[in-house]
Amino acid sequence: MIDPTHRAHPHRPGLTRRRLLQGSAAVAAGAVGAGALSACGESAAPAGATQIDYWLWDANQLPAYSAAIDLFMEQNPDIYVRITQLGWDDYWTKLTASFVAEAGPDAFADHLARFPEFVNLGVIAPLDDLAPLADITADRFQEGLQELWSDREGTRYGIPKDYDTVAVMYDKNLLAEEGLAPEDLEDLDWNPEDGGSFEKMLARLTLDTNGVRGDEEGFDPTSIARYGLAADPGIDYTGQTSWSPFALSTGWTFTEAETWGTSFQYDDERFTATMDWYFGLVDKGFFPPFGTFGDSSPAQSQLQAGSAALATAGSWMISTFANMEGMELGIAPLPAGPIGTPVSMFNGLGDSISSQSQKKEEAARLIAFLASDEAQRLIGQRAPFFPATDAGTEAAIESFAEDGLDVTPFTDRVTNGETGLYPLVENSASIMSIMQTAFDQCWLRRIDGADFASFNDRVNALFD
Repeated sequence: MIDPTHRAHPHRPGLTRRRLLQGSAAVAAGAVGAGALSACGESAAPAGATQIDYWLWDANQLPAYSAAIDLFMEQNPDIYVRITQLGWDDYWTKLTASFVAEAGPDAFADHLARFPEFVNLGVIAPLDDLAPLADITADRFQEGLQELWSDREGTRYGIPKDYDTVAVMYDKNLLAEEGLAPEDLEDLDWNPEDGGSFEKMLARLTLDTNGVRGDEEGFDPTSIARYGLAADPGIDYTGQTSWSPFALSTGWTFTEAETWGTSFQYDDERFTATMDWYFGLVDKGFFPPFGTFGDSSPAQSQLQAGSAALATAGSWMISTFANMEGMELGIAPLPAGPIGTPVSMFNGLGDSISSQSQKKEEAARLIAFLASDEAQRLIGQRAPFFPATDAGTEAAIESFAEDGLDVTPFTDRVTNGETGLYPLVENSASIMSIMQTAFDQCWLRRIDGADFASFNDRVNALFD
């Protein structure tokens, strides 16, 4: 991943004031700008304690993990944890440099787009032989999460931290102004032939500059005041919050295997039909043309400004949407696809341990604690995301509910088994480089779905 807007977008901005509860261990004095280093807590361990370093990139995770690590140190006074937080770009640059210099963290937040490379380079440690992690088994986490952090032989290299899914965000005020109710968004369906009731809703909510709706005679698809569906500035090869819910709901999968696949399927007719439909919304006026909105106008800003009506967005963005001034956030499920149900991509971060660490046992005690029900509940109460365990997820659902948000359109996908795994593969950077051109060109309406086959051949050649 690649760009923090996809989590493949690990940034989850926007905490409510109530959730901004801070522990002392991980909160530096003063604000830390993007890309800056924040070494949190005291600069050295108290006498008699072993110091370990834990790195993460997301400033919005600091309050939750600070509180959890405070509790860990209370219960483990022989270990002192120093947290370092870096902005997304600096994080990976400095982490890579630290591996080269053999001066990296003992434990760190890891991402699936980087994980295969780290395994191949031997810079992260296998976790199965570390005693503190012996009782942290896969069944503690949401189904499929531990598999994402295991190699082809099933050896664990990461302990799941959290998970994310996708749902539809909207402004309840706009919906009411259009004479619609939240229930009108709850049972929509989609197909690549005519778009189903979901496309009919997009047409209903699209408005041209003359005030004509997308489902009315005289509608001008070339001059739009409000698009039915928002678009983030970029759409990449995973399409986590853009095209993937539609493609996955046809029964299509990225590769021939759930994890560690070696044959991509961007040439599958279900995928190509989805691309023709999804980017074809541009021609109909329901979706913004390429370049319409830049980095300063992401999906949440489009909803806030009334430039778009609906947005498919990741669960890490809940608080960001909820905190947009003038909006009352509503969350609806994804439309059901041709297989009969909605399908969301299922992704998650993990905690890994550096193979260079001389304090692996202490680091393992820390990440084992972070996976405990006690820590997961505490994190869930404070976090603008869903922790990896049932206990943590339930705490997060309750916390969001206290803020008046029903987040079950996100969690129901996991409960119902309506998910598709993030593509855990080697060569992710090269795949991204090859496929980005295809997605950009299709969005520009210069190629169609069938043209993805040649790009797919180039991707698969990486595995020969």
